[in-house]
Amino acid sequence: MTITPPSSDLNFASYLLDLNAGRGDKLAFIDDTRRLTYGQLGDRIRQFAGVLRDLGVRREERVLLLMHDTIDWPVVFLGSLYAGVVPVAVNTLLTADDYAYILAHSRSRAAFVSGALLDTLKQAMASGPNQVEHIVVSQPVADNNVAESNVADNNRSVPALHEFEASMAAAAPRAQAARTLADEIAFWLYSSGSTGRPKGVVHSHCNLWYTAELYAKPVLGITENDITFSAAKLFFAYGLGNGLTFPLSVGATSVLMAERPTPAATYARIVDHQPTIFFGVPTLYASMLAHTAIPARSDVALRVCASAGEALPQDIGDRFTQHFGCEILDGIGSTEMLHIFLSNHSGKVRYGTTGLPVQGYEVELRDENGKPVGDGEIGDLYIRGPSAAVMYWNNREKTRQTFLGDWLKSGDKYQRDADGYYTYAGRSDDMLKVSGLYVSPVEVENVLSQHPAVLEAAVVGLTDSDGLVKTKAYVVLCQGNEPSVAMQETLKQFVKAHLAPFKYPRYIEFVDDLPKTATGKIQRFKLRQAQEAVAHPGAAA
Repeated sequence: MTITPPSSDLNFASYLLDLNAGRGDKLAFIDDTRRLTYGQLGDRIRQFAGVLRDLGVRREERVLLLMHDTIDWPVVFLGSLYAGVVPVAVNTLLTADDYAYILAHSRSRAAFVSGALLDTLKQAMASGPNQVEHIVVSQPVADNNVAESNVADNNRSVPALHEFEASMAAAAPRAQAARTLADEIAFWLYSSGSTGRPKGVVHSHCNLWYTAELYAKPVLGITENDITFSAAKLFFAYGLGNGLTFPLSVGATSVLMAERPTPAATYARIVDHQPTIFFGVPTLYASMLAHTAIPARSDVALRVCASAGEALPQDIGDRFTQHFGCEILDGIGSTEMLHIFLSNHSGKVRYGTTGLPVQGYEVELRDENGKPVGDGEIGDLYIRGPSAAVMYWNNREKTRQTFLGDWLKSGDKYQRDADGYYTYAGRSDDMLKVSGLYVSPVEVENVLSQHPAVLEAAVVGLTDSDGLVKTKAYVVLCQGNEPSVAMQETLKQFVKAHLAPFKYPRYIEFVDDLPKTATGKIQRFKLRQAQEAVAHPGAAA
């Protein structure tokens, strides 16, 4: 399947405005307190482009976007694209040290921040060099006076503080969008940085267009009649497609939520706003099924759901569909590919697998020498497709390791069955070699999660007193189940009954929760670090 953008000249924000020109009165976004029609969205995008002009931000310069999911987020993002300015959208859950690094690395000229995050941004700016000249605050909180410039100066001029709505009211709208190329740099996202400093992932205007055409329309079947709701936030590649690119590409309505996606908060939006498409992550789906106030099927309007971030266990998919009558299309994407390239499809769902390649993308599994592996063998996942990022900013070494000509090396391990379905085997760094044989932590976790007493589990390698690697499982039990030696033995026997004996966890530790990223991915490296600290308490000193 080969498709190309409508023109070599493409400003994605302008493209969306033209596409939805006849939907002026239709709702584009609903957040926790406000609503925005397509007509109002177009007006505010042009107005915001005027704000950038008034602040002296020039074409191709970067601006930081550190905001919760409200209707101001898409205005800043699309208004920047409209003006030819590059928004750098960042995770709202990072530390001041992370933001200090990102500000210096991106050389952002201005920062757009939610009022609740302003103090953290100020700490970041006070702790290191940056080029921010203006801070614009969306929805200020009561104890933050945006009229005062109280950011420490670090021997430079103090950035001016502005209130978002006041800046919008004072700006004359920009009538015409910047003429940008389809391949021109449009925006940055930052990778999670789980193995080091976050990497600035650079994307073009056409990449947004490709994800809508290749995934949203053919896989989700999204139309203007849909209402979408994504628990994954807009600053994630997954959430950006779910909550902005996809609904706006067909004239649908998107529900935004600023708070953390707890099961209660998620169900409140699903029931109150009646979304037809929901986007979650496996840990959230598990928590939603375990929630005491799970709504009835008749209380929701879901027709299709999606999952990404980690592999969705078969048991969770089966139980969700049984309760709600709605399939979850589990898939895998990445910040580098912008959205999902391997997915289950409606009517062809096989829970426990990540499905089939999305049309327009090619997928290969290769061994350590770069040679293709056969069906049933575990290999490194490589992807080729039109939505691949341009590069990692100012990181030539990592760019060369990941972007290999037309192909991108994902860092994931997979195996393919005879029908062409792909099953996740873990991250390359997480694979274990036990008794000389590879063990996928995900495979063991999936079996453990099928036991009715287990809410979730994470498996890592533990080196025993003989220097041999054995599997260890960290298990969170469902409410009403108590940790015990008997429960440990029950779970070990359960795994033995479903997998080859050498794969069962020799050690099981019960915990209250597991360390996760903001996207819900289990951070196995933190569990390994905790083990190392216990085994060698003086190592970190």
